[in-house]
Parts: sequence; structure tokens; C-alpha cells
Amino acid sequence: MVLGIHLRSTASRRANGWARWGTLLASLAAGVLTIGTGLAQVNSFPRPSYFRETFSKPSRMVELAPPVRLDDFVVTGKDGVKTLELSLRDYLSLVMSNNTDIAIQRLTISTAENAVLRSFSIFDPRAAASWNSSRSKSPISNLVDIGQVGSTSVTTNALATLRQPANFTWTQTLPSGTLYNVQFSASKLTTSSSSVTYNPSLSSAVSVNFSQPLLRNRGGYVNRLGIIIARGNLRQTQFQLRDRILQYVQDAENAYWDVVLAHANLRVQEEALKLAQEAYKRAQQELDLGAMSPLDIYNPQQQQATAEISVSQAKFSLQQVENNLRLKISADLNPEIRKLPIHLTENVEPPELPALDTEAAIQRAMRMRPDLQGLKVALDVDDLQIQQASNQLRPDLELTGNYSSQGLGGVFNYSNSGRLATIPGGFGDALGQMFGFGYPAYSFGLTLNLPIRSRTAAANYADQVVSKKSDALTVRRTEQQVRLDVTNAISQTEAAKNSVRLAKVAKDFSQKYLEAEQKKYELGTSQIFFVLQAQTALVNADSAVVQNQITYRRNMLNLLRRTGELLEERGITIQ
Repeated sequence: MVLGIHLRSTASRRANGWARWGTLLASLAAGVLTIGTGLAQVNSFPRPSYFRETFSKPSRMVELAPPVRLDDFVVTGKDGVKTLELSLRDYLSLVMSNNTDIAIQRLTISTAENAVLRSFSIFDPRAAASWNSSRSKSPISNLVDIGQVGSTSVTTNALATLRQPANFTWTQTLPSGTLYNVQFSASKLTTSSSSVTYNPSLSSAVSVNFSQPLLRNRGGYVNRLGIIIARGNLRQTQFQLRDRILQYVQDAENAYWDVVLAHANLRVQEEALKLAQEAYKRAQQELDLGAMSPLDIYNPQQQQATAEISVSQAKFSLQQVENNLRLKISADLNPEIRKLPIHLTENVEPPELPALDTEAAIQRAMRMRPDLQGLKVALDVDDLQIQQASNQLRPDLELTGNYSSQGLGGVFNYSNSGRLATIPGGFGDALGQMFGFGYPAYSFGLTLNLPIRSRTAAANYADQVVSKKSDALTVRRTEQQVRLDVTNAISQTEAAKNSVRLAKVAKDFSQKYLEAEQKKYELGTSQIFFVLQAQTALVNADSAVVQNQITYRRNMLNLLRRTGELLEERGITIQ
């Protein structure tokens, strides 16, 4: 699982920026780029797939994949009982594959990628086409047509007209900021008037218009700022995702150690119950032989009852933490897997760590903490937004131009010796004249939009400057917090390491104390009360060792979380 987080420097990103934008623009123009998931349209007109994607019925169904690879860790014992056997590495692998919270967080990357795709929309071409047909009748006002009333050419006193215009337009903004427009128009006019030269009249025209910004929005860099900002937001989202996954992995591993601790606590309580049962059995034998007062039997009975209660509580606690562990790997969604007992193979004994270098750990944290890296990316985005706001303060000066050519064709009417004659023609004549460029029209001009005072643009610029100052202070505060987090995590780890050593020493003394009390009791120089007291002290010491070992494990985990090295240490990559 690999997430595309490229931790390059700002200088190298800018150096390679133009090549990446050109490649991405070419991919978009070819209609082959797919960013994110669930895109409705990825191919360009007029490919057949464009129509299939555009006019197909949208799918509203969401299919959720079931948990994967759970069956790989089901082990059948010699007695035929199946268990879910998990090492820490296998468990974390299942967490990354099946955890629902992590799957939800991964969707934020798709949303940010879609925002990058959306930022390219300013360069999307737009095509428009229109056709219209209108028929009308109007009173005759032309002298020629009035003179023809009653003749064979004009039989009524109304002038009939049929107009059929068509227009085709292509508009696009180029990366340099140039807005161009190509328009082709054609029209057919048929009338009952005798005064027109061409009837029906077929006309065509083509025109090219452009507008080039000279101050505001001038140049490829300014017009790509929105794209670069969107990509910066994507990088920030990637760091945020990594930071959340660090937290989820820490929580998941803590859940693993909760189960290990619960198993160890159950084992300790069962050992305590076994000792209490043996003590009660011996006390009962002594009572039967008359070597013990009947009043002294109540203490062993109470110790056994207390141990039974502790075992029962430990079993219910184990059941709760195991259910939480199943939730982390979505094993609760599988009706077969969720019934299986869980066997965790990780040794509770923590590895021996060398002496920790605080300053070196802080430097690693400054380099690897994703929350801090995300804030530094936010500073780069602030620079881009300041440039974007500064661009809006400039006057809007544009160079405009137009070139057009037209043509006319149709049936040509003329008078020959007092009689009306015609020369056949058609739309090809109009196109020939248009592309012959014999009737051109062109123009150039400058358009200036000068804001005398733009409070909105000035306030937006000031807001962006304040935003960068705020983000810079946030980076400083986060660096201070990182230093404090790492320092505290190292102190806690060293303290837990020392606590494990002392707990083992205390357990050793408790073991010797119990052995001594048992020998004294066997020799008749001590009472059963002191033996039970020594047994309780040994149980507590054994439990304290396990507790401190798990605490040591948790503090080591917290240190890796605070330095940002947890994923690498656990062999986890993000896709």
C-alpha cells in the first residue's frame, strides 16, 4: 500500500512544475486522465465513450467489500478447536485492510484529487450550436413589389419570408490567459419579394475573436495558480490522512495490548485462584484432623471466593477488549470469524531499548511528523493565495481583436430585356466566397477597466497576509508542541523501563517471601493467614510486572507516534 506523498522541496517542485502541468493538460485534452473515483465523464467529445458516459443512467449503488484475509489467520489446534491467531504485524495488516474508520479517511484523498481536476475546468473548451426556422408575413412596402401585385410573381398584397439561421461557436481560455472565440454562421433566406437579388439567399460567415489580458490575469503562472493551490491542498490532505492513520494505528495497537493484558490478567487471577484453592484444601484437611480451629477456616474460604470473583471479572473484561479488537479488523462483520477465540502471539516482554537521544528524536520528529509537514505545505499555499489576491489589485487591460470573412450565394435574379431571369447557385458559392477571404473585416482595440479604489480586493489581499502570519505562528506552536511531546514520551518510556525492572525485583522478593512463609507454616511457626497474605502479595507482584510491561510497550508506541516513525517501524505503507 503506497500513498503518493512526494516530500520534495519547494524549489524542485517549481522547477519541475511546468513539465507536470503540460503533461497533465495533454492528458486532459486526450481524455485519458482519471483522478479520484466515481468520475462520470473522463473522455472527450466526440469519442463514442463520451456519449456513453454522458447519457448513461448514473449508478447510485455503493458496494462495500467484505473484510479480507481473515481466513488466512484461522488456525485449527490438535483438539480440533479453531482460533484466530494474530501476531502484531499480522493484526496491523488486517487493520489497514479492513478498518472502517481508515477506509472513511482515505476518501478524503479522492475529494482532494477531484478538486485538482476541477481546477483545470477554466481551460475546458465550450462548444455551442443553434438553429432556428421562422416564417413570417408582412405588408408590402417596396415599390417594386407593389407594382407586381396582381402579376404572376406576386398574387397577394403580403410579403412572405422564411429565415433559417444556424450558428456554431467554440470558446476556450488558454493557459496564457488568452480567451478566443471561433464562430461560424450560415443562413438561408427565402422571400416572395421581387426586389432581392438572391432568392433564396444563402450566406455564410466565419469570425475569430480574441482577448489577451495585459495586466491582470496575464501569463501562464497566474492562470495556473488555482491548479497549484489545489495540488497544494491535496498534499496537505495527504499529510492529514497520514496523521489520522498514525492515530488509528496507535489506537489499534493499544487495543492489541489491551487483549494481551487481559489474557495475562486472567492467567494471573487463575493462578491466584489455584493457590487459594490449594490453601483452602490444606486448611480443610487440617480442620478435619483437628489441627486448626474452626474459626480459622473462614479466611481461606474468603480468599478462594475473592479469587473466584476476580477470575469471573477478568473473563468478562477479556471478552470486552476482544470485541473491540474484532471491531478494529472488522471481524465482527463475519459471522464465522467473530465466534472464534483470539490467540495473540506477541510476547508481552518488551525489547531492550538503548539509551534514547532526546535531541536526535526531536529532529526526527521535526522531519517526519505529518501534522507539522502539512502545516508547512499550508505556508506554501498561503504564498500562492497572496499572489492570487495581488493579481486582483491590478487594472484590467486587455488587447482585443477580431477577424471575419463572409460569403453570399443562392439563386441570382436579374432583369434581361424586361424579363426576369435567374442563374442557379447554392451554398457552395457562399462558402467559396467566405474561404476566399474576398470580403474580410478586422479590428483591434484596447479595453481598460480601471478600479479607482477596490476595497474588496485590498481586503482580500490583507486577509491572505494575515492568514499566512497565523499559519506561520501555528507552525511555531506545533514545533514547540512536538518538542514537548517527544521529551515527555522519552521520559515516560524511561520511567516505564525502570518500573519493569523494579516490578521484577519486587516479584522475586514476593516469591521468596511466599516460599519462606510456606516453610514456616509447615514447621508450625507461622499461621495460614500469613501464607495467604504472601500468596496475595505474589499475585499482586505478578500482576504489577505484566501491567508495567504493557505500560512500557504503550510508552514505546507513544514515542514512535510522537516522532512520526510508527508506520515505518511497523512496516506500514499507505495507498
